[in-house]
Amino acid sequence: MNSDAPKSNRHFVLAAGGTGGHLIPAFALAAELDARGHHVALITDERGANIPGKPDYLTAHVLPAGRFGKNPLRWLGGARAVRDGRNMALRLFDAFEPSAVIGFGGYPAFPALLASTKAGIPSVVHEQNAVLGRVNRLLAGRVDAIATSYPEVERLKEKYETKVYLVGNPVRAEVLELRKQDFPEFTDEGLLRVLVTGGSQGASILSQVVPDGLAMLPPALRGRLQVTQQCRQEDIDAVRERYLSHDIPAELGTYFEDMEERLADCHVFIGRAGASTIAELTAVGRPGILIPLPIATDDHQAANTREIVAAGGARMVRQANFAPKELAKQIQAMAQKPASLANAAHGAWNCGRPDAAKELADLMESFGGADMMDVIRVGEGEKRSAATSTAAEGATKDNVQ
Repeated sequence: MNSDAPKSNRHFVLAAGGTGGHLIPAFALAAELDARGHHVALITDERGANIPGKPDYLTAHVLPAGRFGKNPLRWLGGARAVRDGRNMALRLFDAFEPSAVIGFGGYPAFPALLASTKAGIPSVVHEQNAVLGRVNRLLAGRVDAIATSYPEVERLKEKYETKVYLVGNPVRAEVLELRKQDFPEFTDEGLLRVLVTGGSQGASILSQVVPDGLAMLPPALRGRLQVTQQCRQEDIDAVRERYLSHDIPAELGTYFEDMEERLADCHVFIGRAGASTIAELTAVGRPGILIPLPIATDDHQAANTREIVAAGGARMVRQANFAPKELAKQIQAMAQKPASLANAAHGAWNCGRPDAAKELADLMESFGGADMMDVIRVGEGEKRSAATSTAAEGATKDNVQ
């Protein structure tokens, strides 16, 4: 990566599917590029154009992406949508003149990156998971660079290793700020704060298992619990009744706007193993009990847990084994001694890559060409430097080109 490339007034396009897993890192990169004085545009779908958290300065362009699936009858329609999306992206590139295009996965990234390669614009894909996603696999041979979030990425062919850059998965600035804070104190008598989420939509399996699992903890530990849990709307009343029956204080909600504050206070996280979840846990340094989504494509959520589990920062439980007794066993093993929980937090923290957005921005800039004013400024600087050197040597002829 060349961080010394000229950096003023360049244009970059970010393409991402309309889910938080794709868009959170895209927004973090957009903020970094905007702070460096660049102009940034977003290609996405209808969901992505309206997702909470999109910066006001980031103009969203909705393109048809095309979904193929397993039904061959839909392939022709999917191919037409990809063609139309590529043509729309080409028109956008003609007007916006980007220095480089980056895709974060998801179907909208596919036509955008097909357009960038056709137009001869440098292109990058960023993979948030520990398994190369379907769209990124299709594009890996076409793009100029592949940015990864983990040292080991499954389904990434060896022949592409020369253009692979380990940068990490960018997280929100509000979360990254928490990295500077100490792990909240946990003592033999103090509260044990547990944060439970299942992603943007919650997870019913957590609603079914977690209250009863926490109730099975030894009384000395159960009596110190303070729980925050995100639930599906249809589950929340039943979950509230379960906590009341167990006499465990719990704050429940379908969505928490101040999630970074909840993460700052928590001692143990329980939830899915999506890429953004693990990026935030490792950025902040919070121990986790992770239950990978069993239907995730290529079992990528289980692969996402490998690094943090190996570092001692989390425990992974397959959903088939996720029962109240197993949850109680895992929490007790982590929180039986304050030092054990602190060590787990440190293990998670060590897996964090806090400079992910900066390194990804450096990578984008390394592919961006200098604009005309940059060329003029650099040329004038070289002439001044050479002229000064010639005068010092007593030369009578200026040989500066």
